[in-house]
Amino acid sequence: MEGTTIYSGTTKKGIDVVIRYPTADDLDEMLRYINILSAEQTFIRFQGEHVTREFEQEFLTSTLEKISKKDMVYLCTVHEGHIIGMAAIEMRGKIEEHIGDFGISIAKDFRNEGIGTLLMNLVLEEAQKNLPNLKICTLTVFGNNHIARQMYKNMGFREFGILPRGALHKGELIDHVYMYKDLDAWIMDNTIETTPSKKYVLEWRKP
Repeated sequence: MEGTTIYSGTTKKGIDVVIRYPTADDLDEMLRYINILSAEQTFIRFQGEHVTREFEQEFLTSTLEKISKKDMVYLCTVHEGHIIGMAAIEMRGKIEEHIGDFGISIAKDFRNEGIGTLLMNLVLEEAQKNLPNLKICTLTVFGNNHIARQMYKNMGFREFGILPRGALHKGELIDHVYMYKDLDAWIMDNTIETTPSKKYVLEWRKP
């Protein structure tokens, strides 16, 4: 599983990308990526903090272990050797062992390329194959992240709650929106030939 390529193709603007599982050798690139996002103060948990190499090493080691135990699916989008996007679904435990938490990020210069939609489709499909207990996928999104909220709705996620002023973003308290997707229903509505990513990949130019 480690380093396995899931997709290789070209974006709408002709940018070559590879979507694959991470490896232990990705440490420096993952560290570079998360610190760029943190400095940008985009719609992620880190808001300007500097992520240390030690912290990222612990995160990567834990991630690879969870992938091997089928507790997580984690995909990296790579362009010319640099990570430009990530998406993951991590399983919960105990009475919520059927629930997975979804997260995604895309580097600023590569947004609005369709990468987010493709990556989200692929991580959902990988989760269906590799996370046997997964039945419901949840996510949280900043209330002012209108593009992401619409993308999630287009992907079949539904809002089920809002925590007013639940997130601090660039000095302002904004709503935290909670969304979910029933994956059992998604499987019933999408055969192996017509899953969303299969349709979407046809719009990309695969080499």
